[in-house]
Amino acid sequence: MKPAAFDYLRPESVDEAATLLTEYGGDAKVLAGGQSLVPLLNFRMLRPSILIDINRLAALDFVEEHGGGLRIGALTRHHTLETSPLVRERFPMLAAAMAHVAHLAIRNRGTIGGSLSHADPAAELPMLARLLDAEIGTSAGRHAADGFFLGPLTTALAEDELVTEIVLPSLPSKTGWGFEEFSLRVGDFAFAAVAATVTAEGGKITKARFAAMGVGETPLRLRAVEAAMTGNIFTPNLVAEAAQRARDSVDPSSDLRASTDFRRHLVGVLTERALEAAWARAQ
Repeated sequence: MKPAAFDYLRPESVDEAATLLTEYGGDAKVLAGGQSLVPLLNFRMLRPSILIDINRLAALDFVEEHGGGLRIGALTRHHTLETSPLVRERFPMLAAAMAHVAHLAIRNRGTIGGSLSHADPAAELPMLARLLDAEIGTSAGRHAADGFFLGPLTTALAEDELVTEIVLPSLPSKTGWGFEEFSLRVGDFAFAAVAATVTAEGGKITKARFAAMGVGETPLRLRAVEAAMTGNIFTPNLVAEAAQRARDSVDPSSDLRASTDFRRHLVGVLTERALEAAWARAQ
């Protein structure tokens, strides 16, 4: 299929792009990598009258150190996160997770701003934004990732608001990570995924963060698992408890690919693996 007719604008600055969004409001859509937007246009699930192409905005394409963490521009491509030495140094989980995003051709075009704005509940970046307590910078201010994703393909962005960057705060020392995803084939959408960070000291977990995707209408923070892990000595029984709490924390829907019970089981298994990997790296 082909998209419905639209007008095309290509701003030269972030301010100009924001002004155009304010002018056209809900009649406009932003084109960055286009890996999610273009299929929706072709199937006519979206019919904007204006397409605002921001690919000339070099000011939105960067990865830089920020207070021990990172600032990443909205036009940064997935493959850049996968291969950036700075990302691998500060957030190796982020680099590792990007290898699970679709196929290389898509990672070469898809952008972090596009992925966060699209808010697919089975996408890796929204889950990691929640896990890592990210802040999402926009042309109008900042949003905490915890309240940014409101539902499938729905965010807290206003119609005239453009994502400009994501800010990841630094991780504590002695923090390990785990990322586990299950799909039938490389590049397919995941049935489920779980990511974790664990900070260790003296044989105990002093801080734990867990998140899951593909098992809810938004990426989920598994707060019950985090609370149960914090302050406890790492043991096989603790890993089993984490898996059970993770299963109890999710209520995934059934579809043609997987049942509710299967996805819930997957979350438990992936939580075990992510926790074990995070603990090993924290040592």
